Amino acid sequence: MATASAAVRRDWLVGYTMVAPVVLGSLAFVVLPLGMVVWYSLHEWNVLANTFTFVGAENYQRMASDPGLADALAATVWFSIGLVVVNIALALLLAVLLNQKLPGTTTFRTFFFSPVVVSLVAWTIVWSFLLQADGGINGFLEQAGVQGPNWLRHPTTAMIAVIIVQVFKNVGLNMILFLAALQGVPEELQEAARLDGAGAWRRFRSITLPLISPTILLVSIITIVGSLEVFAQIDVLTGGGPGNSTTVLVYYLYQQAFRFNEFGYASALAVLLFVIVLVLTLLQWQSRKRWVFHEV
Repeated sequence: MATASAAVRRDWLVGYTMVAPVVLGSLAFVVLPLGMVVWYSLHEWNVLANTFTFVGAENYQRMASDPGLADALAATVWFSIGLVVVNIALALLLAVLLNQKLPGTTTFRTFFFSPVVVSLVAWTIVWSFLLQADGGINGFLEQAGVQGPNWLRHPTTAMIAVIIVQVFKNVGLNMILFLAALQGVPEELQEAARLDGAGAWRRFRSITLPLISPTILLVSIITIVGSLEVFAQIDVLTGGGPGNSTTVLVYYLYQQAFRFNEFGYASALAVLLFVIVLVLTLLQWQSRKRWVFHEV
């Protein structure tokens, strides 16, 4: 019995030793910072004046009457919808084309995946030059007899430009994920449906989409969370303008903290962002039971 008990304790010790790095890392870099942000959000913290005053829920009450926050949430919604819809649709389309095993697919795949490994800031700076009034895109349009707009100086085109820049930056990653899922669809199912007279669209809708639905869920969660955390592109391309048309929630949080020194209110905004991300992720995770294959 003593030997068995010692073996059990040894197994427990080995198990705890294996999970300790992950648990300690999560506590140090996730739980503790989140707790500190919540604590800061209950205070009025001005770094320049060196004041740290407990105000309770005042920062959260301030959110309800903050017109700047309402504009930021509206911009976040438009940006997220545009990015998620275009990114996922384009990534799936590209993956379907690459799955046809046509000549030149390797070059095609490399072309769309290359931006994923390029520095985000460098990528955005290049696009900022291309999107200027006298930049490369308008120069190309001029050759075709089209007068291009000043992309980054009009509210509508500025938001469209930021979405396009972000789509082309990350669409390659989602494309690869979809391509891997498509290549895992059994060919015998496609062949059986083809023999039964099902056309290409019917096979894609009834066989391919259900079988790759777990990957669609993964891509959807990654893309939505990423759309809510966009910062560098906004800062480099538009600085939140023109006006507040591209000031998304993360950028508004940054402005409150580092431009206006409202660290307490910025912390409350960070808590709001965390809640939004958590709720959207949980909603997607719960909805998987209705449309993800083999989920019950």
